[in-house]
Amino acid sequence: MDYEKNLNVLKDELEKAKNLKYKAEARLEQLNLQRDMLINEIQEMGIEPDNLELQIEKLKKEIDSLFEEANKLMPRD
Repeated sequence: MDYEKNLNVLKDELEKAKNLKYKAEARLEQLNLQRDMLINEIQEMGIEPDNLELQIEKLKKEIDSLFEEANKLMPRD
């Protein structure tokens, strides 16, 4: 068994794993910053992030209602 070769393979794999870890940590940090920015934007709109789904449903209903009203007001032949 070639211990030196085995050791070099393990060192290479360890280095690759470290690089992947650093990339993943950097990506996680970037995603956390984006999340925080989005939460701030949502809060600036006067919406609590926990209520976002409810607000979306409310807006969908309002849009549907406005389309329905617009269709009723359209002149028909």
